[in-house]
Amino acid sequence: MGNLPPCNGYRIENGLAESNNGPYIQISREILVATLGSGFLQSQLEARKRLLEVAVASAPRNPELGSLLREVDSALDRMAKGIYGLCLECHESVEEDRLLADPLVRYCLDHLTQSERAALQRDLDLASQVQRNLLPQNGLRVGGWATSYHFAPVGAISGDYCDLIPSDGQLLFLLGDVSGKGVAASMMMAQLHALFRSLTGMSLPLRQVVSHVNRVLCESALAGQYATLVCGLAKATGEVEIHNAGHCPAIVVGHSGVSCIESTGLPLGMFLEMESNATCVQLESGDTLFLYTDGLSEARNESDEYGVDRVMTLVHQQAARQPAELIAACVEDLRAFVNGGQSFDDMTVLAVRRCD
Repeated sequence: MGNLPPCNGYRIENGLAESNNGPYIQISREILVATLGSGFLQSQLEARKRLLEVAVASAPRNPELGSLLREVDSALDRMAKGIYGLCLECHESVEEDRLLADPLVRYCLDHLTQSERAALQRDLDLASQVQRNLLPQNGLRVGGWATSYHFAPVGAISGDYCDLIPSDGQLLFLLGDVSGKGVAASMMMAQLHALFRSLTGMSLPLRQVVSHVNRVLCESALAGQYATLVCGLAKATGEVEIHNAGHCPAIVVGHSGVSCIESTGLPLGMFLEMESNATCVQLESGDTLFLYTDGLSEARNESDEYGVDRVMTLVHQQAARQPAELIAACVEDLRAFVNGGQSFDDMTVLAVRRCD
C-alpha cells in the first residue's frame, strides 16, 4: 500500500496527509520508524522484561525464560545505543515488518542462517495457507447478487483484505488494504476478517459495525498501522449502502454510464472518534460495482501508471460481462500494460453485479 492517492480526496505534501478539510496526520516513513524505535516497541519490550523478571523469579531453573530475558535486555541495550533495528552483521536496516512481528529480530533476511531461513519459510508457507483459507467463496451468489474476485499477493502473504458475507438475504462485501507489507500487514488483515465476521452476526447497522472496527484497531493495532476499506451492504431491492474509508474510489457501471464513489471518511485505525458516512446507490439489473486495491491503479510500466481513469475505461468497456469475465478482462489488461514488469504491491479486485 502506498501513500493515500489523490483520488481519495487526500494529498501528500512534505510528509503531511491533507484532506479537503485540512491536515490531519503525519504518516511519513521517517516518523513511523521513529515512533516504532523510540516509543511503541520500547514500551512493549520494557513490559515484556517486567513480566519475564517475575517469571524467572518464580522459576529460576528454567533456562528458556533466562535466555528470553537476556534477548529482551539485549534489544533494550541496542535501543539505548541507537543501533536497534540494524542488522548485527551488515549494519543495514532490518525489515520493518519483521521488527513489528518480532521486536527481538537482530539480523536482516540476507544474513539469516540456513536453519533460520528454513524456519522462516515454513512460517510464511503456513501463514499463506491460513490467509487463503480466510478468503470467501469465489463466484458466490446471494439473492439477486453475483460476485467474483481476484486475489494476487506479491509475496507469500498479503495486507489486502477481501470478504463476502451473506446476511439475511443481503450481501455484505468488503475490500481493504492494510498499510505496510509482510507479516504485520497480514496479521491486521486477519484481525479485520475476524472483527467484521463477529460483528456482522450481531445485526448492527453497518455504520456502527465500521465504527466498532475502527475503535478496536485504534486500541490494538501497532503504531502507524491503519487500513483503507470499502464495505457495503447490497440489499434485495438493489439498494447498496457503501462506506469508503480512505480507499480508492469504487466504480459503478451500468445502463446509466460509469461513476465513482469517492472516500467519505478516514482510514480505519487512525483516530478513535471517527464518523462513518454512507453513500447509497440504486443498482438495476445488469449494473456492476467494481472495487480494487491500489495494486491495480498504481501499477506501472516503464513510462506510465495504470491509473484510476484506465480502470474506469476498462470497466465501462466490459460492463455487459458477468463478474468473473470482467475480472479476467481486468487482469489480462493489467498484464498487457505492465508488459512483463514486476509487481511491487498486492492486488485484489472484486466485482458485485445485480442480476435478474
